[in-house]
Amino acid sequence: MAKIYDSITELVGDTPLVHLHRYEKSENLEANILGKFEYFNPSGSVKDRAALNIIEEAEKRGDIKPGMTLIDYTSGNTGIGEATFANAKGYKFVAVIQPQVSVERSQILKALGAELLQVTDVPGFAEMLKTGLSLAGLYKVMNDFAKANGWYYLNQCGDRANSEAHIKGTGPEIWEATGGKVDYVVQLVGTGGTLSGLTEFFRKKNPNVKIIGAQPAPQSLKNPEFPERNTIDGVLKFNGVPDDKVPELFKIFDTKYDECFDVVAEDAYETGRKLVKNEGFFVGQSAGAALWTATQIAKRPEAKGKNIVVILADNAFKYLSTNMYK
Repeated sequence: MAKIYDSITELVGDTPLVHLHRYEKSENLEANILGKFEYFNPSGSVKDRAALNIIEEAEKRGDIKPGMTLIDYTSGNTGIGEATFANAKGYKFVAVIQPQVSVERSQILKALGAELLQVTDVPGFAEMLKTGLSLAGLYKVMNDFAKANGWYYLNQCGDRANSEAHIKGTGPEIWEATGGKVDYVVQLVGTGGTLSGLTEFFRKKNPNVKIIGAQPAPQSLKNPEFPERNTIDGVLKFNGVPDDKVPELFKIFDTKYDECFDVVAEDAYETGRKLVKNEGFFVGQSAGAALWTATQIAKRPEAKGKNIVVILADNAFKYLSTNMYK
């Protein structure tokens, strides 16, 4: 029903779940692939859910009040959501951006009025990176920096409100749209909020739902020896990593997923291009990777006739400068 809204915050969630008939046919699939198109959120990604919930839960606790400055460490999408809702609620926002952030994400953050800092602007950050980024180290460096400036650190990597946005939002939306007929749920991982939240929701609703994660393959991770590799922007390796690299939200919710796929960046890019060609949906890199993973599941004999829900995190407009659409 058409209505008048009072704030951009009211537009978060209720994103469309679309049966990708033409894509299935092009790949000769006999499973049902259902795309959850998260770029229909107001700032254009699944991270709007976490960004808004983190801010609003901090408001409920009395930790923040309009006029204050909020800060977070971000690869782009969460920061874009946080900057958007900071504007709508009367806060200032500072983004400490990760080195691999696409040009478009930085431009969007600037256009939203966010102050952009590099990791070298944060005392102790560069030193921490020399020994490898740890979540405990990240929290200390960022929280100390925020306190020194009188700011509030939103801590998307460790705030349970990140995952809870999917327990109370994304999960129930999928359940309602499918009438509870869900066999697989596929997503990639940045902070781990989406996967941990959806795992928590579906384990309680139906323990038989298979939770599938995906991460960049080793050859799609940049390093000093291969700085020009194609990557899957905004997502991290989480399976088979040391304990201090396991997403904090996985530990908070004791997240147990069923399977993890390694995705090569070029496969993610090609799958995203196939989607726009067959369905018209213009998606980003992680969405291409998630759909590639869902496609591998769909090709299995036991998946015939099953419903595979795939979280498509954002659109392609933030990746036009990358090799995905060149």
